[in-house]
Parts: sequence; C-alpha cells; structure tokens
Amino acid sequence: MDMLGIDFSWADVVALWNTAVVYVAARWLPTLGAILLAAFAYFVGGWILRRVQKRFAEKTETDLDDELVRAIRHAFRLTVVAWALWRILGLWMPILGAETPEGDWIAWDSQPRDWVWGIWIGVVFFPLSRFVGHLMRSFETSIISRTSETALDETALPMINRFVRFIVIAIGLLLAMTHLGFQIAPLLAGAGVAGLALSLAAKDTLSNLIAGVLLIMDRPFQVGDRIELWNAPRETGTWGDVIEIGLRATKIRNPDNLVVVVPNNEIMRRDIINYTMSGDDIRLRIPFACAYEADIERAKLLLKEAAAEVEGVKLDPAPIVIVRGFGPSEVNLQLRVWIQEARNRRRIADEITEKAMVKFADAGVEIPYPKRELYIRQGAAAPLLPSGGPAQPLK
Repeated sequence: MDMLGIDFSWADVVALWNTAVVYVAARWLPTLGAILLAAFAYFVGGWILRRVQKRFAEKTETDLDDELVRAIRHAFRLTVVAWALWRILGLWMPILGAETPEGDWIAWDSQPRDWVWGIWIGVVFFPLSRFVGHLMRSFETSIISRTSETALDETALPMINRFVRFIVIAIGLLLAMTHLGFQIAPLLAGAGVAGLALSLAAKDTLSNLIAGVLLIMDRPFQVGDRIELWNAPRETGTWGDVIEIGLRATKIRNPDNLVVVVPNNEIMRRDIINYTMSGDDIRLRIPFACAYEADIERAKLLLKEAAAEVEGVKLDPAPIVIVRGFGPSEVNLQLRVWIQEARNRRRIADEITEKAMVKFADAGVEIPYPKRELYIRQGAAAPLLPSGGPAQPLK
C-alpha cells in the first residue's frame, strides 16, 4: 500500500493498532482513576473550605480570614488540577531524553510532567497576590485611615498595594521559570542592561516619579492644602489649592481658577510654603507706615482697632503693632494678628488695610510719601568770568 509516498503493508497497520491497544489498555484505567479522584477532591474539598469560610464570616467582623480561606480554596483547586495533569502526563508521556555519542541514552532532568508543577507555581501566586492586596487594604482601613483620613492616602496606598502585588507575582514567575529549566541569570542581566538604557533615556521622567514617591512618603502637603506657587503666571494669584498629587506631577488650582501642573522634581527642589498644614490658625504680618510728624502711639491704636473690626481676626492673642524701622520719609510699622481661617488671609489683610487707611485719614495721621525740600538763597549773583577779565564778544 502506497499513500502519500509512504510504503507500508496491512500487517504494519495491524501491528501498529495492536501496539496502540496494548499501550492504551495499560493506562486508561489509572487515567480514569486519577480523573475521578481529582474531581472528587476538587468538589468535596472546595465544598468543605467554602463551609469553613462561611463559618469564619459568621464569627468574625473582619473579612480578612474569609479572604485567607478563599485563597487557600483557590490554591487547593489549582493543586488538584495540577496533580491530575501531572499524573496523566506521567502515564501517557514517555520519558524523554537524548542519546550520547557512545550510544547510551540519558533521560532529561526536566520531563513534561514536571513542567506542570512549574506552571502551577506561577499560577498559584496569583491568588496569593490577591490575598496580599486584600491584607494591605485591610491594614489601610483599620490602621492608617483611622489615624489620618486624607486624600493623600487614597493616592499612596493603592499605588503601594499594586506594587507589592506585582512583586509577589514576579517572584512566582521567576520561581516557575527556574522550575521549568530556564536560566534566569542571563534574563536578569539583560533586564539590567535594558533598565539602565531606559533610565538614561527617561531620566527626567524617572526623577519625577521618584520625587512623587518621596512626596507621598514625606507628606509636605496633601490634597486640599493651600501652598505658595513659585512660577505663577503674571497678573495671577501666587498661591493655590492642591487638587491632585500624581506620580509625575502635582496639580494646583490658583485663585483665578487656573490649574498649574508642576513637575514633582521641581517641587522637591524648592521650599514648600504650606498655609494650612499646621491648622486653621495662622499669624499675619501686615506692613504700614506713617510720617515722622505723626503720633506713633495713635497710629498703633488705630491699627489695632481696624484689625478688631474685621471678621476672622482672633482677639486672643490680641493684635500687636511694632516699629520695624525708619525709612527716608516714614516710620515703618507692622501689624501682627492671628486669624481663624488660613484660607481667608488675603481677604482679611485687604480689609484691615482698607479700614486702616480710612482711620488714618479721619484721625489726621499722615500716610508718608516721598518729599523734597528746596532751599533758595537770596543775594548777588556770582560772576561768571574772572574779575577784571575782558568780555569776549559773541560770534
């Protein structure tokens, strides 16, 4: 018989069929037993673990133990499936190897049935990473959020959670590759070279990312704080409220409703002025001046009265006025007041200044301005030419 260019006889077909029947006859019953045993363990073990999880859920307030039992149940089922595949491949797959030049046959160290456990190692780390992520979320809810319920926690903690879960999965994949016979040392070396090239090409981006992590860890400000802007657009407010803290940049809304996006690396290189971090109460220092001829004590009293009439100024501690120094034509004063709301410092300073100007005008306290005094000396004009010299005619 000739089919597709291959010559074989009917006897060869019968011999091949008999060989296949003998091969299958010796293996089908153990295969069926392995499948039935795995199915029984899969469903019965899963049912028992589900009952245990339900009992934990009824006795405890936290769901952390429930997640632990759920992770164990998933890992158990994956293990049962992996065992069944390992058993079936061991029955049906021949031992693979290679023949040496001397004619000896040596089996490979890693057989297809062993690859099942390598894949199992990589897969089982996924429910483990899910449990680790839930553990960190529970820690966030019960510990961190109870002591510091800030919007910054909503930015930092999910990022840390995802990073830790990624590390757990990466460890599982590396262990799986090692079990499958891959040499991970060259891969790690290549990843290191690629990482170095990438870091050099994107050093600015990496710098901003590192600065973003440091901002989240150090917390010089958080979402909702009012901070000073360094490079605000001209003719706009020089301060703003933090509306978003990202890994690359921070977004700040200024009083003109303009959103300024500042790279995190730029923020970390400057002094950060936070008006609301220490609480609602802050002290204002407002400069004033009066003429040398004015009554200084009267001017101080008027400034204190103006401050007391503005809403939001605290009377305890009481406002004070000090003499800061002397100018070319004025005495420099400084009003120091405590206010109840840091966000109203601009409004309060404006109202105090306006009321002080009106009180100075009503009380006759002169607000200084540059002055020049001219002295005119009367007498004979000085001669323009030396005495006795002849006058020169005009040409």
